[in-house]
Amino acid sequence: MDIQTLEREALSLPASDRARLAHDLLESLDALSPAELESVWLNEINNRLEAFDAGNSQAIPAEEVATRARALLK
Repeated sequence: MDIQTLEREALSLPASDRARLAHDLLESLDALSPAELESVWLNEINNRLEAFDAGNSQAIPAEEVATRARALLK
């Protein structure tokens, strides 16, 4: 089964089942070795960079991020 099919099926689950699945998946990441974590992060960085380079995402200035974060903490 490919990831798109798996994702589509997971998203069709009731909210409580999706929450349990999300929890279990996130918890499984805690067991990764440092080398595995580094690989996962490097893959994520590459995916985000490719999306940015392709124009599918945009940068937000650090000052704006800080302003939004402060507003959320109020």
